[in-house]
Amino acid sequence: MPADPRQLRAARHAQPEPTAPPTRRKTPITADRIIDAALQVIATEGYDALTIRRVAAVLDTGPSSLYAHIVNKDDLDDLLIGRLCAEIELPEPDPAAWRRQVLDVYGQIRDQYLKYPGVSRAAMAMVPTHLETLRVGEGILAILLAGGIEVQTAAWALDALTLYVSGYTLEHSLVQQRQQHPDDDWVLSREELVDRFSALPADRFPNTRRYAAELTSGTGHDRFDFTLSLIIDNLAPHHRAANLPAAD
Repeated sequence: MPADPRQLRAARHAQPEPTAPPTRRKTPITADRIIDAALQVIATEGYDALTIRRVAAVLDTGPSSLYAHIVNKDDLDDLLIGRLCAEIELPEPDPAAWRRQVLDVYGQIRDQYLKYPGVSRAAMAMVPTHLETLRVGEGILAILLAGGIEVQTAAWALDALTLYVSGYTLEHSLVQQRQQHPDDDWVLSREELVDRFSALPADRFPNTRRYAAELTSGTGHDRFDFTLSLIIDNLAPHHRAANLPAAD
């Protein structure tokens, strides 16, 4: 039986039933998203601001959601350094160019750390377990060994060079942080340092007065390259004991 035209007209003019607004689905929390958020915090606020609660706030969730993916703050530190190490390109070890290769790899690490003020603290006093961090250590060790460096010397050089890069970048970030506060007038320019050194009593600080320009010289990463080269150039290749003549 055909529908009554009046009913059809009433249906056409009826107000639609209210429908519930579509629910906004949150993007699932993952380890990668946690690392992204942590690096965002460090880049904008510095490493000192990094806490599990702060990262959770960036992700618009609670700390408990993060603990489903990370163990604690130390675990997050390991993940952060692993992410930065994943960006490091390692060359095929070349015995003829091993010094330049070591400088290049550590220059890459330095630049990664400087993008995120203070993040090198996450790498200090930490035993690396992330595969990307271990990959970089393996690559540097392979370069040193290809250069003929004795195994124990290469192992300790790897530790010393890595520690220096972490310390260098940490100091760099601290100076930048303090320069942003006008009350911290102890952060002096090179010209101010030279003036202060030159005004010291000559009987007590003869060398500091005389060599004020040299003590405060160096722009950009000059001192970084100098220190790494100083260490690397003293890693003279050693002859293996098996190649030495036997003692009488």
